[in-house]
Amino acid sequence: MPQNITTGIKQLCAEAKAEIQELDVDGARDLIGNEGATLIDIRDIRELWRDGKVPGSRHVPRGMVEFWIDPESSYYKDFFGGDGPFIFMCAGGLRSALATQIAQRMGLKPVYNLIGGFGAWKKAGAPVEPHDKT
Repeated sequence: MPQNITTGIKQLCAEAKAEIQELDVDGARDLIGNEGATLIDIRDIRELWRDGKVPGSRHVPRGMVEFWIDPESSYYKDFFGGDGPFIFMCAGGLRSALATQIAQRMGLKPVYNLIGGFGAWKKAGAPVEPHDKT
């Protein structure tokens, strides 16, 4: 018997976007430059190898977001313990919308989603550097 999926990805992303704040590339660059925001790149490592990364960004695999944010987790990363803001980014802005929503629900603040993700960043001519396989 086929599964009956009652809530699809379009609905999940729309619900997330209704709950979170988003920034365009200019807004993100301003927040990084003026307020020391941390850009959290949740793309798969193979995407970073293939397409590069934003200089100074932190790679946090999507599957580890919740575990790296929670200070009670054995996987906790201390850069999440500092003052925000935190800007979440994926390739196009949908996975990061979901990650931003969950980070906000966990109490991380302030958090933002990068509209259009890495694709928008690159299209805007913002800096990109290679990500080595080491």
